[in-house]
Amino acid sequence: MNVTASSLPSDPYSIPLDQIDMSQPGLFQQNLHGAYFARLRKEDPVHYCAESAFGPFWSITKFEDIVYVDRNHEIFSSEPAITIGDFADDFETPNFIVMDPPDHDVRRRTVTPAVSPRTLAELEPIIRERAGKILDELPVGETFNWVDKVSIELTTQMLATLFDFPFEDRHLLPYWSDVMMTSEDLTGSEQIDESERRAIMIECLEYFERLWRERAAQPPKNDFISLLAHGENTRDMDRMEFLGTLFLLIVGGNDTTRNSISGGVLALNENPDQYQKLRDNLELIPTMVSEIIRYQTPLSHMRRTATQDTVLRGKKIKAGDKVVMWYVSGNRDEDVIDDPDKFNIERDHARHHVSFGFGIHRCMGNRLAEMQLRMVWEEIMKRFHRVEVVGDPVRVHSNFILGISDLPVRVHPV
Repeated sequence: MNVTASSLPSDPYSIPLDQIDMSQPGLFQQNLHGAYFARLRKEDPVHYCAESAFGPFWSITKFEDIVYVDRNHEIFSSEPAITIGDFADDFETPNFIVMDPPDHDVRRRTVTPAVSPRTLAELEPIIRERAGKILDELPVGETFNWVDKVSIELTTQMLATLFDFPFEDRHLLPYWSDVMMTSEDLTGSEQIDESERRAIMIECLEYFERLWRERAAQPPKNDFISLLAHGENTRDMDRMEFLGTLFLLIVGGNDTTRNSISGGVLALNENPDQYQKLRDNLELIPTMVSEIIRYQTPLSHMRRTATQDTVLRGKKIKAGDKVVMWYVSGNRDEDVIDDPDKFNIERDHARHHVSFGFGIHRCMGNRLAEMQLRMVWEEIMKRFHRVEVVGDPVRVHSNFILGISDLPVRVHPV
């Protein structure tokens, strides 16, 4: 039997190699995963876990192996799921990230205009204005949760813009995102079971279906709902596929960026020399943004399923096996990234990381995420000498989202 979540040792060498199970959320919540992945990269970079709560799976932990798996969708399929766990048989929510070509390509192409360079150029002044307003309203001299006041609020406003979602109801978007990503713990104190989660998801679907009907009756626009409602390959999609697509777009636009915003504040506080370099040279912000995304790695993994028997690093992977690409490990690969455990805002080739994936499933919103982070840090540095972390971060209980739910800070004006 594998070690249980209640008895996770900090030393990965205290466990037999074949019993290491990287699917345990507690490893990430307790920030123990780094040492475990370092051992796997060194001793068993293509590692088989025979027993876990999600069944057996392979862990791919080296940068180049992750790129190989991600780019070879003919051998490693995204169907039926991109997380270690599978969908419940009676509540499948398909979307294009769990599809292979050609279905994947036509659906992704339908919504891409919402994050095209032209659209991003139009959004930039809106994002900057909203970021500035959020920062100007922060309580100077008081301790507050950076995640709630800044990270969630900024990404929520951005999501509302991308969906052309009623702004007064925007609080529903992060709520639905959190419900989508958990069936156990919603806020840390409020419990939610699977039947309640499904009921909330149907409420989300019904809300968006009303927006769909409105957009379908209007001339096409570049928001996600209008693009789907008018798209040749999506206008007749099944409602559960619509829910799955909402799941993808909401979580992709919410969790990843909000946790990078929080992770950047934490990394700068843990590395005060880098914070001083930033103060001394604001032109480092674009490089720092890429380094934050590598260092935080907001999505720890993506999973594929082998379509045929294959061999990787001498390991025989069978058709049907789950193959998990651990992006969070690839971003610490010593053979590819120089001094990977160091947070370095002057890093050469800082965009050379695996946080956005590779191949046909590379994150379509990667430029939007980078733009949001760049602008929020430009606005932060105009206003604050320091965003000071004054307490321990609270990390979420998840093997998929590398998230922070609570980051107590005080801001010190310039």
